[in-house]
Amino acid sequence: MTIENTPFLRNTLLADAAMGAAAAALTILGSGFLAGLLQLPQALIFWAGVLLVPIAGFLLAMARRATIPRSWLREIVFINWAWVAASAGILVFAPIAPNALGVAFIVAQAVAVAAFAFCEGLALRQAREAAA
Repeated sequence: MTIENTPFLRNTLLADAAMGAAAAALTILGSGFLAGLLQLPQALIFWAGVLLVPIAGFLLAMARRATIPRSWLREIVFINWAWVAASAGILVFAPIAPNALGVAFIVAQAVAVAAFAFCEGLALRQAREAAA
């Protein structure tokens, strides 16, 4: 079953992809600088950026489609909420000690990703209600 890629959903996916690509570039290319600035491990910053590359590409591909398989949109929502949970988990459970700017960096990106997850989930619910 597919969902129509409405202007709201398309714009949300495009914004999510653009933020993911920008964050990937920033964290991959600037991991050394950011590690010192945020007091976060350089490897964590670098590999988080690497992880964002295929996600941003997938989001861009979905934004360009006329329809999106419902299961794929559910996966996008799940991945975003998983990223939010992982961000919280890093702050709570990981043996790291970021400075205040590092904590703010992690929280800010988690809030932005949560907003995308919410909007994409809203589009998923609207499509489900329209089909009922």
